[in-house]
Amino acid sequence: MRVQGPDPRRVVIEGITPLVEAGQFPAKASLGERIRVEADCFADGHDALGAVLLHRRDWEPGWTEVRMTELPNDRWRGEFAPQELGAHCFTIEAWVDHFATWARDFAKRVDAGQELEADLELGARLVEEAAGRAKRPDSTALRAAAKKLRSSGPRSKGSAAKAALAPELKALMDRHPDRSNATRHPQELQVNVDPALARFSSWYEMFPRSTGSDGRHGTFKTTEERLPYVAGMGFNILYLPPIHPIGRTHRKG
Repeated sequence: MRVQGPDPRRVVIEGITPLVEAGQFPAKASLGERIRVEADCFADGHDALGAVLLHRRDWEPGWTEVRMTELPNDRWRGEFAPQELGAHCFTIEAWVDHFATWARDFAKRVDAGQELEADLELGARLVEEAAGRAKRPDSTALRAAAKKLRSSGPRSKGSAAKAALAPELKALMDRHPDRSNATRHPQELQVNVDPALARFSSWYEMFPRSTGSDGRHGTFKTTEERLPYVAGMGFNILYLPPIHPIGRTHRKG
């Protein structure tokens, strides 16, 4: 049912993850890692919902959308994989999906053997509205689908159900939902994307002077010759401590 009023936004979005200190600090991820975003999205009544994950680089003006998947208990999930280092922003938008609600209830009426004529007309109107929001070729396909729903008479329940519940029609409607009363989470949350080594690395500490031989101090050149030895032990980061000047007293390094 469509709600009339000054503010018909009915969906509540909360419980977003990843979230650090209520969004005061950015979450962290590594390059190439798929970032899983989840949230609780719910509304009054029993209407079906739709939701998208919006993400972008912090300097980009526009959003990239990823359709979210519904999980049990009003939980929704979406993922994105940043391809660049730096700060990325994300948020969530959700809405009441009138066509998904209609299709769910229509399937129940088909199973119960009820009259379908009025329901088919309602479905055709929803499809026509989507055609007005779409561009070709989707708009053409949607108008053809609406016409097919209307041409399915009360005696042809099988063909009516097949046309109304076809996966192709659902995919078209998912691409062009009515989001005029959508709710967008007020926060634009951040995630900082670092190199893969920032996720985990093994450090080996070495004094360059200790790599020499025959009683002579080592150099960066002799240290470089030790790198295969260090890598062979499973280390991927070489840490060189601060090198203090050599004096006559209190020698270090």
